[in-house]
Amino acid sequence: MECEWKPDEQGLQQILQLLKESQSPDTSTQRSVQQRLEQLNQYPDFNNYLIFVLTKLKSEDEPTRSLSGLILKNNVKAHYQNFPNGVSDFIKSECLQNIGDTSPLIRATVGILITTIASKGELQNWPELLPKLCLLLDSEDYNTCEGAFGALQKICEDSAEILDSDMLDRPLNIMIPKFLQFFKHNSPKIRSHAIACVNQFIISRTQALMLHIDPFIENLFALATDEEPEVRKNVCRALVMLLEVRLDRLLPHMHNIIEYMLQRTRDPDENVALEACEFWLTLAEQPVCKEVLCGHLSQLIPVLVNGMKYSEIDIILLKGDIEEDEAVPDNEQDIRPRFHRSRTVAQQHEGDGIEEDDDDDDEMDDDDTISDWNLRKCSAAALDVLANVFRDDLLLHILPLLKELLFHPDWVVKESGILVLGAIAEGCMQGMIPYLPELIPHLIQCLSDKKALVRSITCWTLSRYAHWVVSQPPDVYLKPLMTELLKRILDSNKRVQEAACSAFATLEEEACTELVPYLAFILDTLVFAFNKYQHKNLLILYDAIGTLADSVGHHLNKPEYIQMLMPPLIQKWNQLKDEDKDLFPLLECLSSVATALQSGFLPYCEPVYQRCVNLVQKTLAQAMLYQSQPDQYEAPDKDFMIVALDLLSGLAEGLGGTIEQLVARSNILTLMYQCMQDKMPEVRQSSFALLGDLTKACFQHVKPCIADFMPILGTNLNPELISVCNNATWAIGEISIQMGPEMQPYIAMVLHQLVEIINRPNTPKTLLENTAITIGRLGYVCPQEVAPMLQQFIRPWCTSLRNIRDNEEKDSAFRGICTMISVNPGGVVQDFIFFCDAVASWVNPKEDLREMFYKILHGFKNQVGEENWRRFSDQFPLPLKERLTTFYGV
Repeated sequence: MECEWKPDEQGLQQILQLLKESQSPDTSTQRSVQQRLEQLNQYPDFNNYLIFVLTKLKSEDEPTRSLSGLILKNNVKAHYQNFPNGVSDFIKSECLQNIGDTSPLIRATVGILITTIASKGELQNWPELLPKLCLLLDSEDYNTCEGAFGALQKICEDSAEILDSDMLDRPLNIMIPKFLQFFKHNSPKIRSHAIACVNQFIISRTQALMLHIDPFIENLFALATDEEPEVRKNVCRALVMLLEVRLDRLLPHMHNIIEYMLQRTRDPDENVALEACEFWLTLAEQPVCKEVLCGHLSQLIPVLVNGMKYSEIDIILLKGDIEEDEAVPDNEQDIRPRFHRSRTVAQQHEGDGIEEDDDDDDEMDDDDTISDWNLRKCSAAALDVLANVFRDDLLLHILPLLKELLFHPDWVVKESGILVLGAIAEGCMQGMIPYLPELIPHLIQCLSDKKALVRSITCWTLSRYAHWVVSQPPDVYLKPLMTELLKRILDSNKRVQEAACSAFATLEEEACTELVPYLAFILDTLVFAFNKYQHKNLLILYDAIGTLADSVGHHLNKPEYIQMLMPPLIQKWNQLKDEDKDLFPLLECLSSVATALQSGFLPYCEPVYQRCVNLVQKTLAQAMLYQSQPDQYEAPDKDFMIVALDLLSGLAEGLGGTIEQLVARSNILTLMYQCMQDKMPEVRQSSFALLGDLTKACFQHVKPCIADFMPILGTNLNPELISVCNNATWAIGEISIQMGPEMQPYIAMVLHQLVEIINRPNTPKTLLENTAITIGRLGYVCPQEVAPMLQQFIRPWCTSLRNIRDNEEKDSAFRGICTMISVNPGGVVQDFIFFCDAVASWVNPKEDLREMFYKILHGFKNQVGEENWRRFSDQFPLPLKERLTTFYGV
């Protein structure tokens, strides 16, 4: 038996002194304490002192003892592998002996220490830990049982995977039945720990739990009405997760579970209510939702609607009583990081503008400063998804409530009614249409309500109905809505400014060129807001301006508009330093503006171009430094480079050939060569988009680099990275049009990958379309090389291009396919019906392209003979048959 370690009295006093000082509020004292702690880490038994203070030194006050344990925990995190064996053994045995300390604070600290050691991969090297903790659960002493459970709960949270692996001989087979026994313990704290431990293993469908799933569910039901909120919360959480993974086991009890969750969603304890409210969100994703819930809607809807009111505490936190705060600078911590959406090249489709992946930007972000997720948001989200499940059947239960809410004298109730109206907009749109002529004017009036929180939610709700507003004659709703929204953009309350700017961006996307008559009026407001806004809303304003430019396009290119818009943008541009992240939204905004203004952007393009090239160069240089000496230099933020490349694309697209001199005088192609090989996919994605745009704008400068660029493009045709692959594919197509027959040496580098992608199942639409166009273009310039593969791609090629609009890209692709068919007619025979269908998708092809179609169709008809052709064309759907007869006489 080794003799017990004893501290040296003088050393102990020194450490106690340090612990006392570290509780001082003074920062310089704090700093010197940090330094001395670092120095003490060089003594092997420093950690023995720390555990000694925590577990043995009962004369000291608890906060000091706990702090000693927390410092030890940090040391374990940072240096555990360097602890001498004697030290780590002493710490482990002290922890296990003191997990039942009479003080809850000390117990919790010991528990944190145990789990930190366990999570350092030490569950394997501490084989007695789990058996010992499980044994302590049976202790007569409450403190010991509670302390052991607290530690076990943290271990289950941190190390769930390892616990269920063969590395440890599957301890869960013993632990889970053990935990289940404690569901009936007389202490609420212990019951709560027990459920929380088991809950860690639901989502992963852990075998040991699945074996005991029925007793687990029975035990949960037994605790359903526990008087302890924490227990009810854990029961609700368990049921929500079981809904996802073991619906089969809940179904027989579904009626009772729904009744129970209805009660819990109204629980007086908001944490329980929030946990229960998640149930409806999860249920809505299950196919059985409609069937099991339809009989309960009349009870559920009022509960959800009631949960959508602001609580008193929300209103205090939101400073809901402060109406004017526009002059108060923003708290920098509240400004969320923005994510730049890198450029992706997409095709236009019949009957719409550019296909955007709609990422539902209109989530309920009306109060993002409160603890982000709360009962109000969860109830609103649940109503939103249920509206999408039940559609107009929901209105039966909602409309009677809405009448009362929307005209209620109490602003809190009225506000919740407006939120309800917005939440159901997507799912119940059809059924709401008859009421909108009355509701929209009422909402437009609410935009000038005296309560800021009513004005801000009204902005959001109106944006959810923007699609309908735009479909009506503009003078009836669009004009009054726009007029009022613009006033709200200049509101004296920052939350309202933010909501109005976001709503206006949505309105712009829906209205597009309908806004052209009001441009002067809109720009006036947006420019005025520039000087009014604090930091956070300025970032949203950039977005509203960029979206405006995307929506009205070249209509923005009028001298008087440019005069209004460009000076404030350029002034901001000059104020911002190269390292300021506010450049991201500003660069994105300028990129949209440059694309819209086209030649109108010329006076501003040189400094903007220069700065973008500098940003790319700086970032690449910083990345090189970091790669060679990672300990000396920081990794650069590559977003600066990505956004700069995207703005350069915008300039190339907007200015076309006039960018030529700028490219000639800069090293952008050398920089692009590096960007195209960057490790980060988003950097490559943006550099391929720029390559395509420069190929269109000034190929003379790109051509000398093609031999270097093509192999890189070939290696990036990996459909796992959709956007990178998409932009590389598009660039290859643009290059082939410029290269003509000289493309021949490069076909082999890319053709096989492209044919493979076009035949892959589940390839996203945009990538399929761009792949088809590029294959067509390669075949147009080098038919002899591509035509032999015709049979391998003709069918998916035809189906992916039948839905895109007539345009230059479609034109060159179809010329390519016709040329290849004339080289290899046998390649199309088996799939000729698909070719016929693709030809019929053209509204008005150019005369010579129509001629090519005519020749191929008649050539085929003559080849097979009248009788066979009739049999063949009888398989055509009627509209196809009619179109081909009308346009091509076959």
